[in-house]
Amino acid sequence: MKKYISLILLTLISLPLIAFDWPQEETESDMFYSYYGQLRGEQISSSLIFTDPSEVNACENGQIGIILTEHDDGMGWFNSTLGNCIILSHSDNLNTVYGNLENSSIPDELNTKQKVEKNEVLGYSANSGWQKSQSCLEFQVYDTKNNTSVNPRILLPRKGKELSLHCTNLTLIDKEGTEWELSKTRKIPSGNYKIYKDRQEVAVPFKTLVAINGVTNETISYETLSQVERKLCIHGNDFYSKEVFYPANDKQLLGKVLFTKGYNSLSITLVNILGITQTFTYNLEIY
Repeated sequence: MKKYISLILLTLISLPLIAFDWPQEETESDMFYSYYGQLRGEQISSSLIFTDPSEVNACENGQIGIILTEHDDGMGWFNSTLGNCIILSHSDNLNTVYGNLENSSIPDELNTKQKVEKNEVLGYSANSGWQKSQSCLEFQVYDTKNNTSVNPRILLPRKGKELSLHCTNLTLIDKEGTEWELSKTRKIPSGNYKIYKDRQEVAVPFKTLVAINGVTNETISYETLSQVERKLCIHGNDFYSKEVFYPANDKQLLGKVLFTKGYNSLSITLVNILGITQTFTYNLEIY
């Protein structure tokens, strides 16, 4: 466990400092089809997915790495669900990925160029990937030095409003899989628990904090995702795979706690990308 925590701290401390422009114009931060770290099918999504079709531009000066115009299952991080996509490499060991592009909209000269300038047109978003009912850009950032996916919103200007974060149907699940709904009971046996809330369809927090009697037990961050045993994982006190973090379509992990006998005050704090916090407190009797 100490090794995992040290790796998490090292990753967060060494996040790149480069700042990007938005890859499409007139972008409001409350107009995403899906936030980074959201559940997508059978995995945690490493993409920021936009709602509206748009011209797609390079977010920073970069070198053209790959122009992918056919589905290719051998691309690893950049799998076939991205459809037609362009991958650029930048300073600070960063790659940006522009997926779900219309093939015919990709300028021919990009096939012979080695570099692009910031805000240079890369094409138009289209239904070339998994989004058959959407025509939106799927945008990814990958840190090749730390071998992690990076939340693009860390590197993008803050614009618009944030979607509201909800903390509903709080459920505790013990090691045996028994569920305790806090809307129905506040008397809980002592022991270790995972804490889940209702999953929202689009928004996820930027961070969640779980505290017992004012002492923080765990902070889960959506700044980066790492691959552990070939699975994308979210960072907390451990690396959480999809199976733990999103065990069902309607559940999202907030953290893990140990309750000891007596009266315990459980606090859940949700933090958005702007640093705005919401805290929910539950007084529990532990027997």
